[in-house]
Amino acid sequence: MPVFRWGEAWGTLQEFEREMDRLLQSVNFSIRGARAGRVYPAVNLYELDEEYLITAEIPGVSAEDLDLSIASGVLTMRGKRSTEPTIPEEQYRRRERIHGEWERALALPDRVDEDGLTAELKEGLLKVHLPKLKQSASRQIPVITS
Repeated sequence: MPVFRWGEAWGTLQEFEREMDRLLQSVNFSIRGARAGRVYPAVNLYELDEEYLITAEIPGVSAEDLDLSIASGVLTMRGKRSTEPTIPEEQYRRRERIHGEWERALALPDRVDEDGLTAELKEGLLKVHLPKLKQSASRQIPVITS
């Protein structure tokens, strides 16, 4: 009776996956990321009384490696997380943490004061504060007759 050893089969598949990741890494593509269907960084958007708040977990990214911009109601976040230089590539057996450059664009809610936008990064958590525009008071518009 043939004996099938799971460890041997999984090792071959893991090696194939590792080689594909290494090959596709030059175009910022990860087979694991595509398979999981995830977007990086994952964000939460909250509506508070005076503002909207976006939070994103970006451990390992410094403020110097982070760029936020806003144009036409779209917030674009760009960043770079360096790889761990102390471990050679061939010694990885599982690699789920994303490294390299990334970009994420988010359409902002209506009625956001783009000029008042602020951001803070603390212990790997990015917080972007989007103040709501003040509601304009209703006013009467005079009608002129000729």
